Amino acid sequence: MIKTGDTLPDVTLYQYSNGEGGCAIGPNAFSLHARCKQKKVVIFGLPGAFTPTCSQRHVPGYVAAAQDLFAVGVAEILCVSVNDAFVMNAWGVSLQVGDEVMMIGDGNGEFSEALGLIQDLSARGMGRRSQRYAMLVDDLVVRHIAVEAPGKFECSDAASMLAVCKL
Repeated sequence: MIKTGDTLPDVTLYQYSNGEGGCAIGPNAFSLHARCKQKKVVIFGLPGAFTPTCSQRHVPGYVAAAQDLFAVGVAEILCVSVNDAFVMNAWGVSLQVGDEVMMIGDGNGEFSEALGLIQDLSARGMGRRSQRYAMLVDDLVVRHIAVEAPGKFECSDAASMLAVCKL
């Protein structure tokens, strides 16, 4: 499992967005290294779009705290889930994340796998998904990571990450 001091794995992730006039742009592939190089970025992962804790607490907390995170030097907030970019975009629209939180698709679970944070929820009909976590990455180096115990939401929330970013 990835830990503090490790270099962020370089994977290709996907983001979908609606352009001006509602024209679709994407899904756009991007290198995580290229996107995070020479930046301070918060990345939080969760089991799935439209799931209860993720939709009611995890993402909305980051939307609410976004300006405070930006004020302490965070350049971007990336929400990553083992869903495709289309689903992540639709979820972001439904939660009204705007430009505060970037909704990123890890459709094949390659990033979650590279982090060592994949979990098998097949018994619940959900397949392989990401564990719930949050990390602060500074110029590709993981400066802090918090991984939740199964079924918990105690250390990967926006308030906890903001406290870390203020240090």
